[in-house]
Amino acid sequence: MMNRRSLLSLPLGLVWTPSFAQARRVGRLMIIGGAEDKLKDRIILQRFVELCGGSGSRIRVLSAASSDPASAWATYRSVFSELGVGDCQPIPIPDRDAADSSTVTDLILQADGIFISGGDQRRLMELIWETEAFRALHAAFHLRGCCVGGTSAGAAVLSRNMLVQGEATKLPEKEVAELDIGLGFVARAIVDQHFSERGRLGRLLSALAQRPQMLGVGVDEDTALVIERGLGIEVIGRGAVTIVDGRSMLSNHDRIDERERLELLGVRLHVLPSGHRYSLNPKALQARAMPTALLEAVGLLVESGPIRG
Repeated sequence: MMNRRSLLSLPLGLVWTPSFAQARRVGRLMIIGGAEDKLKDRIILQRFVELCGGSGSRIRVLSAASSDPASAWATYRSVFSELGVGDCQPIPIPDRDAADSSTVTDLILQADGIFISGGDQRRLMELIWETEAFRALHAAFHLRGCCVGGTSAGAAVLSRNMLVQGEATKLPEKEVAELDIGLGFVARAIVDQHFSERGRLGRLLSALAQRPQMLGVGVDEDTALVIERGLGIEVIGRGAVTIVDGRSMLSNHDRIDERERLELLGVRLHVLPSGHRYSLNPKALQARAMPTALLEAVGLLVESGPIRG
């Protein structure tokens, strides 16, 4: 395994050379809509463990988004222990100094899986933006093929264009959604969580009116979208994932005032229930037949974003 110094000092251009690409695992993302089952079947968290490499994998929990990081860590430590994981440790980031420490970066770079808890996505980004921890997260995912999962705020933060807050309006309104910069693992989409349960379609549409070149991804509670870079996606859990594609829409966003109703014409919407895989390879096992519009959307979701930092 490459050590911290060699990983963090690699020239970014080296990442995409063919010889290096053959040596690394394919990175996976697990985007969880929040309120995942931690007590009964625990389908989502069990699948996260499997994607990390099974019970022998090294899982690290980043709970800095939470207002009570110690409690959030204790919850996931218990769950992962019950799922058979023997090496599960917290990534302690109480302040920005800690985010620049070798202790934290070493924990990140040795991980097979990194799980980001819920809380406040802005709190997390204020702690790690442009720190060594931020850079190490990208090195772990892009260079080592580490599986990165996030729930609730931990899901929202996976986007580059991160949805920070905004009320769940019944109809989309201009500027009802506030955006900021997130981790950037999902480069071409804006992620929203607790989607159906909190009626957030209007909020997501409002966000897309601000960033029409993006997809919108709404994930229901106890539901996860698994993204396998360059290959395809899968939905697991008890709900659905809603993909909103406004790249070809016509909008009055630039002609109306803040909080006025948006006109959005030509928006495409895909509802993907749990239990289905959508692969870019039509011959892949359990792959679903897809219309061209959904095939394009899946292609954007699995597209690798740039290494940040």
